[in-house]
Amino acid sequence: MPVVGLAFEKIVIEKHGPVKGKVQVNNNVAIKDVVKTELAVGPTKQTAIKFQFEFTAKYEPKLGDMVMNGFLTFFDKPEKVTEILDSWKKDKKIPKDIMSSVLNTVLSRCNVEALIFAREVNLPPPIPLPKVQIK
Repeated sequence: MPVVGLAFEKIVIEKHGPVKGKVQVNNNVAIKDVVKTELAVGPTKQTAIKFQFEFTAKYEPKLGDMVMNGFLTFFDKPEKVTEILDSWKKDKKIPKDIMSSVLNTVLSRCNVEALIFAREVNLPPPIPLPKVQIK
């Protein structure tokens, strides 16, 4: 999938209290809107798609929240772009192969950023980290 960019527009991290006991982190990513955009490629303009997303990480029991809003820019053949936009307008659906690729790209980028921000506000990592076991 030709992703040509991912940018954040809003990032909010709140820590509600000290970390104690068992902590559960619930991560979610949702596509909020799909809109047509233009990309300048040399002297010409190409039609592309912006997938507007929201990533959330909720720390339970009510320890903190993280929200990241942004967009992923996607470029493909004009007929594929039209198909995706028409499908979204009709019933808010995206073809499975495109949706899988978009969500995986957004999740991988957001999880890295969430890991860094969690460290900055002294929250546990929002994703499980590998652990070494010595035998």
